[in-house]
Amino acid sequence: MSEDQSRRTFAEWLLGVGVVGSLVSFLYPVLKFVVPPAVAEAIELNVVAATVDEMPPNSAKIFKFGRRPALLVNTPAGELRAFDGICTHLNCTVQYRADFGQIWCACHNGFYDLTGKNVAGPPPRPLPPLQVDVRGNEIIVSRSS
Repeated sequence: MSEDQSRRTFAEWLLGVGVVGSLVSFLYPVLKFVVPPAVAEAIELNVVAATVDEMPPNSAKIFKFGRRPALLVNTPAGELRAFDGICTHLNCTVQYRADFGQIWCACHNGFYDLTGKNVAGPPPRPLPPLQVDVRGNEIIVSRSS
């Protein structure tokens, strides 16, 4: 093998390593952004969603439950109910419509009744319910058993 041949091989190898290094340095941040890190969520989760004074009949409050929104509803009859706040259709946040007495998803006009059952629009499944307990003046929401 001649000296020119070995220089050419070395230059091609150096160029190849540089190209591969550049590609890795460009793709690594993109992959870190696209693939979210694994974050464990607590299995037992209890959240003080509101106080009794904050929740008159026929009202609702969106609150953070772990990493997701949840919805606490005080029905017109005065019953406290809580649901996962993510629509089962396309993961939009739901809200309570006091004028209809139903839970509403604004993304595609989906409706749920006050038991969480999907009653109109595209949502394919009911909203998952959450457990509601009143301790003193605090309304505690936790995962259903």
